[in-house]
Formats: sequence, structure tokens, C-alpha cells
Amino acid sequence: MRTIPSWVSNIRLTRIVFWRISRHGCGNLGWNFTQTRRAWSSFGRYAEQNRERRGEGKPETFDFLGFTHISGKNGKGHYTVRRTTVRKRMRKKLQEIKQQLRRRMHDPVPQTGGWLRSVLQGYFNYYAVPGNLNTLGVFRDRVLRLWGKTLSRRSQKSRFTWARRVALAEQWLPRPKKLHPYPEVRFAASHPR
Repeated sequence: MRTIPSWVSNIRLTRIVFWRISRHGCGNLGWNFTQTRRAWSSFGRYAEQNRERRGEGKPETFDFLGFTHISGKNGKGHYTVRRTTVRKRMRKKLQEIKQQLRRRMHDPVPQTGGWLRSVLQGYFNYYAVPGNLNTLGVFRDRVLRLWGKTLSRRSQKSRFTWARRVALAEQWLPRPKKLHPYPEVRFAASHPR
């Protein structure tokens, strides 16, 4: 049984449409409104308190636009929505990079390094949001490990020690840094008061 897609829940529907969906459902599409409603009711600013009162565990998470959205708290203890990369997408991207590295195994190191730099920078351009930098650091380390394994398979003599791999990473692989501001900062910039 499928649930209502997240893009539908983001649209501001009128009361009449909500009433029709809740009353009649979306049977022909296979959507279940009650499951989506229940999932959304356990996410938000007061989700942790409400679930604790009901004797349930941590608030639920959901995946949307490549991020796992998590109800959490910032360093000051205030509510925030934490966003991390969806693990399935990260694994898929690493598999694609691994296959490409196998194809580029005997290319010169500067050529492969330049290609990896552009791939990592493109990945960081999308996923470099506040709170996701640790995940991006793990992604960079795994790309470095894949590149090092590929380089050590080029010949029977393994000359690529970790010191050399780290030197290659410093030269070719960018470090993750926050490229997108928090949503309220971005909103304040586009809608000044």
C-alpha cells in the first residue's frame, strides 16, 4: 500500500479537498491518507514531547529530495529539522564512482583526480547543507578509499601507501564546507522586513 507522495502534502489544500480525500480516499491511486496523516502528526516541533507522553520512541523521520529529515535540536537546545543525505543515494553514488574508477584505472592520475574533483564538487553543491558536513566527510573518505584501491590494482606492486593517498586527496579532492544557509536565513534574505 502506498502513501500520499510528499509533494502532495506540501501543497496547501483547501478544507474541501482534505475532506474529500479523508472521506473518500484516493482508492484509484492506491494512496492511504490515514498513514500519511499519522506520519506527519509524529514529526515537528512538539513530536518528541507528544511521543514521550504516549510512551513511544523517537520521532519518525522521512526522506524528501535526497535528504533524510530528522526532528532534532541545535546546539542551544532549540528545535530544528536536521537534514542528512539519504543513505541509499550515497551508496548508489559510491557504486557509480567505483565503476567509473575501474574504467579509468589506467588513466593518468591528474586526469582522474580532476574528474573526481568535479564529481565531488557537484555532490557537495547539492548536499552541503548545515548539519550534513559529517556525512559529506564520510563520502569524501570513501571516495578516497575507492580511488586508492583502484590505484593499487594498476600493477602488482602496491606503491600507494596511505601517506600518498592523503597527499593525492589534499591535491585533488575538495573538503566539504557549508554552501547553503539555514532556511530561515535564506528566507530572510529574499523577503526582508
